[in-house]
Amino acid sequence: MKESLTHDMDPVEPERTEAKAPTDSSIVASNAIKYTAYIMLLFGFLYFLIAYLAPML
Repeated sequence: MKESLTHDMDPVEPERTEAKAPTDSSIVASNAIKYTAYIMLLFGFLYFLIAYLAPML
């Protein structure tokens, strides 16, 4: 019987991959649409507060 299984295994080096920033224009366009929607929702909520809730105070 073998004492340990670690002696049978070859040392495995992890692969080195360089992480690059995404330069695809579709990702940039997707983020622009997403953040534009966030800003529009924010302004819509602020308009609701000013137009409908502020006169009640």
